Amino acid sequence: MLPPADELPDVLLDLAVPHEDINDLVALRGRLMGDPEARWLLDRMVDGTVRDMGKIDAGPEYPPLPAETGALGAFFYVYVFVAALPHVRAYHRSRGIPDDISRRTLADLGRHMAVHRRARGGPGLLHPGWNSLHFRGELYQLGRLQFQRSVLGERMGAAAARAGHPARRGDPCLDLHITDFRGPLSPEACDRSISLAREFFARHFPEEPYETAMCYSWLLDPQLKRYLPAESNIVRFQERFRLVEGDEPEPDDGTPVAFVFGDRDRPVAELPRRTKVERAVGDHLRAGGHWYGGRGWFPL
Repeated sequence: MLPPADELPDVLLDLAVPHEDINDLVALRGRLMGDPEARWLLDRMVDGTVRDMGKIDAGPEYPPLPAETGALGAFFYVYVFVAALPHVRAYHRSRGIPDDISRRTLADLGRHMAVHRRARGGPGLLHPGWNSLHFRGELYQLGRLQFQRSVLGERMGAAAARAGHPARRGDPCLDLHITDFRGPLSPEACDRSISLAREFFARHFPEEPYETAMCYSWLLDPQLKRYLPAESNIVRFQERFRLVEGDEPEPDDGTPVAFVFGDRDRPVAELPRRTKVERAVGDHLRAGGHWYGGRGWFPL
């Protein structure tokens, strides 16, 4: 159930929802609750989100809504996560998770709304299924980095085994994610996050022994070392990981363009060259190169 209209702004502010969206969310609440079909879909999506709270990789699909649903469709999944909020907060409390970690984790909803506005120029969420990880107890913001409860797949498990690491395929691992709008990816900030993660998961998920961290990201593409100095934050971040070789990956040029410039569809010829990273991403593409996602792991 959604909070009453006069309580909704405080809830939205706690989730870091951009101020410019709050009046519209309050105004559209009545329309949502008065539309039987929309209310049915809301209840269905909330139920699917919270049904297996805490279980890894068990959430529902979050299909895009038709364009004709307008502003209500743009905000629909925000309402889903607001309605799911009491359930995930109760789960966090049952695990003894501190309130400040819970609040910062769930406030990533507002950050993703800012990401959508930067990319699309209006309200919404680019990937609601990603935000569901926060509201299902799978992902936590611990300092600069996010850590997702996951399991080692075949490729990562085999790479760890070859290196003599005790973890194997199917064992618990932490999938590490890097967010926008949280300042530099400095080695000190990463060290602190990893230290927090070791303590956090040992304390709040003691039945899941996390011995391995892994990451899949364009930031682990080894080609970046051709453009960035060895002391750069990105190169030093890469060097934490043991990169995993595999099948020839498919090019993924849109992902670095989206993260660095905001819009994955921005023409390559128009990409700015203001920073070392902007020059690296754009110049490589203008020279006919491609970017790829890199895979890596390190023992915790």
